[in-house]
Amino acid sequence: MTDTTVHSQGPKWRIDKAWGALIIILALVAVFDRAQLWPTITFASDALWHTAPFITFAVLAVAYMKASGAETLLAKAFEGRQARMIVLAALLGGLSPFCSCEVIPFIAAMLALGAPLGAVMAFWLASPLMDPAMFLITSGTLGWEFALAKTVAAVGIGLMGGFATMMAARSPVFADPLRERKQSCGSCCSSNKPFEGTPLWAFWQEAPRREAFRRTAMDNALFLLKWLALAYVIEALMLEYIPADLVAQVLGGDGLMPIILGALVGAPAYLNGYAAVPLVDALLAQGMAQGAAMSFVIAGGVSCIPAAIAVWALVKPRIFAAYIGYAMLGAVLAGMAWQAVA
Repeated sequence: MTDTTVHSQGPKWRIDKAWGALIIILALVAVFDRAQLWPTITFASDALWHTAPFITFAVLAVAYMKASGAETLLAKAFEGRQARMIVLAALLGGLSPFCSCEVIPFIAAMLALGAPLGAVMAFWLASPLMDPAMFLITSGTLGWEFALAKTVAAVGIGLMGGFATMMAARSPVFADPLRERKQSCGSCCSSNKPFEGTPLWAFWQEAPRREAFRRTAMDNALFLLKWLALAYVIEALMLEYIPADLVAQVLGGDGLMPIILGALVGAPAYLNGYAAVPLVDALLAQGMAQGAAMSFVIAGGVSCIPAAIAVWALVKPRIFAAYIGYAMLGAVLAGMAWQAVA
């Protein structure tokens, strides 16, 4: 039957929070320190230009993976012995371009069918910490060594959480993990349904896949542009207004405390994995310790809103608490390891 409902209300205009924040910040700079406005804009523009090759390659790579249906390979991580599942889940989570909330329907189905929580935990811990796009942007700004170390940390934390959960699977903490009512994730990623079946690497042979490539590339390009633009503007202002000696005093040094503080600060201060890179670069320039920088990006990456919602949406609070606990412990250990070798 034809829908004859008349909508009396006009279209609702919504300003994206990243673009809105960028406009507000620049407007405040123009009002309170007009002389700093143009240097801030040029700093952000130069940084975006420097990062453009990495962004372009990452956007095309992720779009190709989406259009070819490579997401179906994720199911391979949940087959066979549980130890094998955990290893594959940690590797796929740390190396694949699939965000945590994008695969919520798949993970929910696997949990409902009895997939081990240890394998799911390994994937959830590693997934928000690294992907090809984040690796390229991190390496272009913070160096290849930092990007490689973060990748190793992502997989390592996934393995730690996965095997710890497996060993404690019979405890009351991990019993009956699923919520009775599933919640949906936020709008942190595309809602497009993944292609099913065997991946088609020559995706251009099918029109729906070509459209998926175009749409995914556009969505990711705009996503990276808005968050990196905001992050580079914040970086410019941090370098201008935050005293270097203050950062060095709080987050500098070689002891354990800066690493712990980096993890504690990273959890609430994190924007997302891409926007965090310029912020960490600014903090390092101000005297932040290398170990604190690593603990900042690890703790913040796992606890940021998109990643946390992906877990909170499906499991009970005690499982979520274990997830956060693994993240904080892993962040401190990763910070200590990086501090020792950096």
